Amino acid sequence: MSAARGPLKGRAARLGRLMPSGPSSAARTPFVLLVVLLLGGGLITLLLLNSALNQGSFRLRELKDRTTELTDEEQALQRDVDAYAAPDALERRARELGMVPGGSPAFLGPDGKVLGEPTVATSPKPSRTPSRAPGRTGDPARAREAAAPGASASPKPAVTGTAPTAPTTSGR
Repeated sequence: MSAARGPLKGRAARLGRLMPSGPSSAARTPFVLLVVLLLGGGLITLLLLNSALNQGSFRLRELKDRTTELTDEEQALQRDVDAYAAPDALERRARELGMVPGGSPAFLGPDGKVLGEPTVATSPKPSRTPSRAPGRTGDPARAREAAAPGASASPKPAVTGTAPTAPTTSGR
């Protein structure tokens, strides 16, 4: 046993010289600090990335909700336009403005000849029941909402006339 505690010889002596002769923690300190800094930096980076993704998710939800609201509003406006563009609604509104249906149209042929017998538009007898525009109710708040800015309550002059019609060509 005493031989084991004695000086090292040969290969063991050479390896012994390469090893530091005592506990040295100075060489481990920079490595430990580097590992701790890398781990901490990675965790902070993950936290920031997660926060940015959450913020983007909230913004995406807000934009989707706004898109839904605008789509609903567009559909409501399209329904109003469709209601006002219906033939019976156009006729009712034209009568409210004092317009009357046109008479028989006359057409000019390519040679300058008048085709058809034109007649004058006459005003029909007014009906006793007042007509309403589509979508309107007796609600004054709704009426104010539907009124255009700058619209006056003065009556408009009556317009009598017919819209020009394009001649139709037939295979005669």
